[in-house]
Amino acid sequence: MSATATRGRARSGLRLLSTLLIVSGGLLLADAGATLVWKEPVSSLYTRFQQGDLQGQLDRLDRIKPTPVQARALKQLPDPKRRLAFAARSLDRKTQEGDALGKLRIDRIGLSSVFVEGTDAGDLRKGPGHYPGTPLPGRRGTVAIAGHRTTYLAPFRHIDELRRGDSVTVTMPYAKFTYRVERTRIVKPTDLGVLKRVGYDRLVLTACHPLYSAAKRIAVFSRLERTEPSGELLRQVSAGRARD
Repeated sequence: MSATATRGRARSGLRLLSTLLIVSGGLLLADAGATLVWKEPVSSLYTRFQQGDLQGQLDRLDRIKPTPVQARALKQLPDPKRRLAFAARSLDRKTQEGDALGKLRIDRIGLSSVFVEGTDAGDLRKGPGHYPGTPLPGRRGTVAIAGHRTTYLAPFRHIDELRRGDSVTVTMPYAKFTYRVERTRIVKPTDLGVLKRVGYDRLVLTACHPLYSAAKRIAVFSRLERTEPSGELLRQVSAGRARD
């Protein structure tokens, strides 16, 4: 092969390499731009698929009928609040990290997302995650849920836009809980005081703050306003009590 041909092939190879590098760089810039303007597209696609699977889990949970033992125990609880607490404990006992728990809806920021048990990295890739050390809705105390702001569909991206009086709905397989936002605080990542129990039932949503930084945490506090029992677990027991 002549020297001229060799040099020609080398130049062609360099042109191809430079083109590939330019294209790759463009894709990286586009990905970064999408993250800045909206949310990171690759991780968002992954979470979108996960959310579909999680919704299927929730649909199955909603159709589960109480076992004979559960039905007898629930019928012996005349107080609706105690029946809700029983249902919450039952779900908590059989749920593992990464499993679907319920659906979180916040109209103010256009959020409608299934949330899971756990706040580890793998859990939060699926959607918002419930802090394992806090109760599930229906039990007394502070329910806490964390979420991403820039990746994996960025469910909490606009959490800083929530205002006092905004509605936050948490739908569990056994009831729908409506909370009203009361206030927002910016705290250190190590501040666990936001999870403490207070004199009323509340929900705390947390996320990194500011955007693209884990230097601090934003915590949005909401107070329980209304509870509406639902799902087969409580529906059949309620119907049975009505017949009795």
